[in-house]
Amino acid sequence: MIGRLNHIAIAVPDLAAAVETYRDQLGARIGPAQALPEHGVTVVFIDTGNTKVELLEPLGAASPIAAFLEKNPAGGMHHLCFEVPDIAAAMARLQAGGARVLGDGRPRIGAHGNPVIFLHPKDFTGTLIELEQVPA
Repeated sequence: MIGRLNHIAIAVPDLAAAVETYRDQLGARIGPAQALPEHGVTVVFIDTGNTKVELLEPLGAASPIAAFLEKNPAGGMHHLCFEVPDIAAAMARLQAGGARVLGDGRPRIGAHGNPVIFLHPKDFTGTLIELEQVPA
């Protein structure tokens, strides 16, 4: 069902500092910052050639990333995002198997302009999973 790994997301307390570290220390190609108010984050994508790394900073105190950073003040790996060809079919299959979709259970538009859902980490060995529908 899952396709390629689209990105690995890392929550950071200071996006500018994280961008500087990845750019200056690792020579990363950094994309532009995107504020995503509907998700409560500001993101930057790093292209690694075979996938991306997403740096996430909270956008306001109500951000789910703010809660993550309260427990992990230095930041850390937040989620893995896998591509799927049909998010509705993926959701139906997962829910039939007992997996829980977070939020209201409906896909939302993600940073790449595609529908996304998040799956409960307790259903996936402690890892938050994002699924992103990508065009065929």
